[in-house]
Amino acid sequence: MDLNERIEKIKAGGKAKYHQANSEKGKRFVRERIRLLLDTDSVFQEDGLFAESEVEGLPADGVVTGLGFVNGRKVAVIANDSTVKAGSWGTKTVEKIVRMQETAGRLGLPLFYLVDSAGARITDQVAMFPGRRGAGRIFYNQVQLAGKIPQICLLFGPSAAGGAYIPAFCDIVVMVEGNASMYLGSPRMAEKVIGEKVSLEEMGGARMHCTVSGCGDVLAKSEDEALLFARRYLAVLDEADGEIPNLPNGQDLGSLIPENPNAPLNMYQVIEALVDADSFLEIKALFAKELITGFARLNGKSIGVVANQPIVKGGVLFPDSADKATKFIQICNAYRIPLLFLADVPGFMIGSQVERSGIIRHGAKMIAAVSDVTVPMISVIVRKAYGAGLYAMAGPAFEPDAVLALPSAEVAVMGPDAAVNAVYAGKIAELDEKERAAFIAEKTAEYQAEINIYQEASELIVDAIVAPKKLRQELEMRFTFYEDKRETTQTHKIYPM
Repeated sequence: MDLNERIEKIKAGGKAKYHQANSEKGKRFVRERIRLLLDTDSVFQEDGLFAESEVEGLPADGVVTGLGFVNGRKVAVIANDSTVKAGSWGTKTVEKIVRMQETAGRLGLPLFYLVDSAGARITDQVAMFPGRRGAGRIFYNQVQLAGKIPQICLLFGPSAAGGAYIPAFCDIVVMVEGNASMYLGSPRMAEKVIGEKVSLEEMGGARMHCTVSGCGDVLAKSEDEALLFARRYLAVLDEADGEIPNLPNGQDLGSLIPENPNAPLNMYQVIEALVDADSFLEIKALFAKELITGFARLNGKSIGVVANQPIVKGGVLFPDSADKATKFIQICNAYRIPLLFLADVPGFMIGSQVERSGIIRHGAKMIAAVSDVTVPMISVIVRKAYGAGLYAMAGPAFEPDAVLALPSAEVAVMGPDAAVNAVYAGKIAELDEKERAAFIAEKTAEYQAEINIYQEASELIVDAIVAPKKLRQELEMRFTFYEDKRETTQTHKIYPM
């Protein structure tokens, strides 16, 4: 067999029956996935093709690693071949992954993990598991690379046992519904060890992780959709100064905002009225929906958006929404993407359930992330910013480059109704029913006068009050002025939550 024949045999992967089984599940062959991820005219400079080539049934040892181009940008790729031992890790598999991580780090290249793996190969455990360049080195490298290069995980199949930490340490995790899963112990193991009977989807399926655990960031309907998202995400991280923006839909922002600060407001409509049309790329859309996080273009330039969503749980911050914001803020800060906060927040949730869930601990992480921001950052108070919600949404004390307010805005420790009841509870209880309503209305009016946004602007609590129809222009100009902001102290680490 000559060289070309050897190469073609290796590139064919595992046995035909495994290709057929994958095809029936809607799963593409690993090399087809790589081809679709990379630019049409991109080369793929592969390393380690001949790993274990002298061992029957282990072509490339079940993983494809190499370099190519996405959106014209050099990238590194690590991709499991599930037709070879179900994509499990052998000794050379681990060595190839580690080497490509080291290459990506040296060259400063974005690193794509195309994951479809049954986990460690038990037969190779002594050689590949415990040593200095064993499987643990993969996760060590991921942490060392965090915030220095983008690490993007596309999960096409399982990511089992210790291998589940590959997506956990990535910046973004895209999971293909119906096929992707991640779990430390399989349903069979759970039943045997702890007596729990559970399905794979319940244990670690794509939808569960994107809606409940928060381990997944994007739920893709197909592999093609996942690959397209990955290309769009990388484009967000690239400079786009020369890109011609699509102007927003032209809807008057003022017409979207109700006069009553507690009336429903769909923050997606506010975002769409501000950013370039069709540019919003949401992260964790199905998780902690009371907070919206995503990337967008403003006049052709990338920004990150963190926005409260009043139509979901009133926009109150919960432990999960604080976690969601923390990771997103860290990503934007690491890759120098300016941040826009759109605040309409009653504060953090209260009650025994959230206290037991660690609302203070999780809220502190979000506030710490805001405190660490060194990129341009603007906070817009759309309607209300009460209590520690003001802090979490980049309020004045956290060195935003500007705090802007719409005329509908209120900034206070708490809303008027809660404040009046907190201060005058005893007095209100003493009054008869006829006097009570008038007293509450009087004290509420006094409180609202105190937190009037024009009064707060006169105290320099906000930097400017902006008419809704002029907010986009104001943001464009301010981000242009702030783009020369100098970095101070920041490690650019992105740690898993």
